[in-house]
Amino acid sequence: MNNQIAENADAVSQTGSAGDYDVVIIGAGINGAGLFRELCLQGIRCLIVDKADFGSGTSAAPSRLIHGGIKYLETGELGLVAQSTLERNLLLRNAPHCVEPLATFIPSFSYAKGALSALRTLAGSTTAPRSRGALLIKIGLWLYDVYGARHRVMPKHRFLFRNAALKEMPEITPRIVAGGIYYDARITRPERLVWELIRDGMEANAGSHARNYAELESRDGGVLTFKDDLDNRFAARPKIVVNAGGPWIDRINTSLGEPTKLIGGTKGSHILLRHPELVESLKGRMIYFEADDGRICLVYEYLGLVLVGSTDIKSDDPDNVQCEEDEIDYFLASLKSLLPDMHFDRSQIVYTYSGIRPLPASDASQPGLISRDHSAPVLSPTAERPFSIVSLVGGKWTTFRGFAEEVADTLLKQLDAPRRQSTQMQPIGGGRAFPIDSAARKNWIGERSKASAMKPEFIDNLLARYGTTSDLILSHIQEFENEAPLEHVEGYTRGEIDWIARSEMIAHLPDIVMRRTTTAIEGLLSRPGLEEIATIAANALSWNEERRRQEIEMTVALLETRHGLIF
Repeated sequence: MNNQIAENADAVSQTGSAGDYDVVIIGAGINGAGLFRELCLQGIRCLIVDKADFGSGTSAAPSRLIHGGIKYLETGELGLVAQSTLERNLLLRNAPHCVEPLATFIPSFSYAKGALSALRTLAGSTTAPRSRGALLIKIGLWLYDVYGARHRVMPKHRFLFRNAALKEMPEITPRIVAGGIYYDARITRPERLVWELIRDGMEANAGSHARNYAELESRDGGVLTFKDDLDNRFAARPKIVVNAGGPWIDRINTSLGEPTKLIGGTKGSHILLRHPELVESLKGRMIYFEADDGRICLVYEYLGLVLVGSTDIKSDDPDNVQCEEDEIDYFLASLKSLLPDMHFDRSQIVYTYSGIRPLPASDASQPGLISRDHSAPVLSPTAERPFSIVSLVGGKWTTFRGFAEEVADTLLKQLDAPRRQSTQMQPIGGGRAFPIDSAARKNWIGERSKASAMKPEFIDNLLARYGTTSDLILSHIQEFENEAPLEHVEGYTRGEIDWIARSEMIAHLPDIVMRRTTTAIEGLLSRPGLEEIATIAANALSWNEERRRQEIEMTVALLETRHGLIF
């Protein structure tokens, strides 16, 4: 498998004549990666290219939820709710190694507040203030259950009045009058799932290729030229171009010679806290609550930390986005209001991140009322530009597969190619043959522990991080006898880092610590830890000492300026 991926990656890096592709996808976030896999499985020859690493842009900055979009009920986007709940249920089946159910508590601070505003919004208003009383929440949860019935894998909601709600969540403010408990899902490693979609596509189609750290440089008629970060160039001649650049879509279309104004993005920021008391009090649940200004916020346990989000601020600068001080103030104030008996301050913050949602251009007065639905407008070929340009506008993490399926069907018609298979029930990456229940998991771990003489706890950790891909990592560790734990990064081993560096198209150190693993966001990295991982990567990737030092300094600067870490 790894040799094939290496060959695929190398094939497109050759200079000279342009490679012919059915489809070139520019942008390897979740929408681009999902479409790449979808098309590769249909036998379409594809090239996917990203100016940075796979999944390193907006797709690395979500609330890490796979959800049906309960808030879309109030904007009347019922079709989006139907699709989102279906795709949530499918992801729980197809990616069980990184998507898991998440019980959610939604408090209400009034009985009937917001009913008139909801009616105005459903009637098309884009200025109606948002507020959600118990009546609206009860109706919304009932509708949510109805829309989530297809391939249901989780329980229906429960609705609780004040005393019962406070028994369930005693630390929450006594100002509540009621609360509901319903189920959505969380994704533990979204950046890694993007890579797994890319890998699945390359494994399915030897004629398809992927390149990270390569930016569109120019278009000459029907030929696109890309330049990587080492100043190497390669060319591609597509029949169709898909612009999956997210918040960069309009810039990419301009580079293609077709200026557009399709995107009106909003900024979403999050913080992660080390707060054991709050983790314990949440009881594995998310609190999905209305802050004092009416904005929806969330708080839940994520990899032993507490994730808090998110803001929703109009912004169009995806290259320099970061969580600002006033956003942190807002999060801490919202938590203090929701959980008045707990202490919150900046010293608890482990990590911050922010991204630009690639929403459609809109004149809505409130960013939260901009549609989260997706579309794929087409620029038809011209005499000077022989390929069409399809732009993937909007969308959300949860619906990436459904969006990809819709677009793929359109492209297959243009290419006069048949659909070979559905991806609706197709496992993703390490979700293949994943042991679902506790008995199957115990057997899976026990068999591998016996065969490898490695501790069950270690294999369990690998399974949690990589799904059944951990079989390959175990084989690599046994072959090279490098199961020794890292000295400065708790819970990780030299062997798994070495395997990632050699096998997963790593170009830079942040690819390892921020995307193929969660060492950065978990707050596990120190300066010695980065040094240790960089040394392993340097050995695997033939970096000299100067390059190793550059990678460390670049990673430190990135984590300090964009994510609030201090080294």
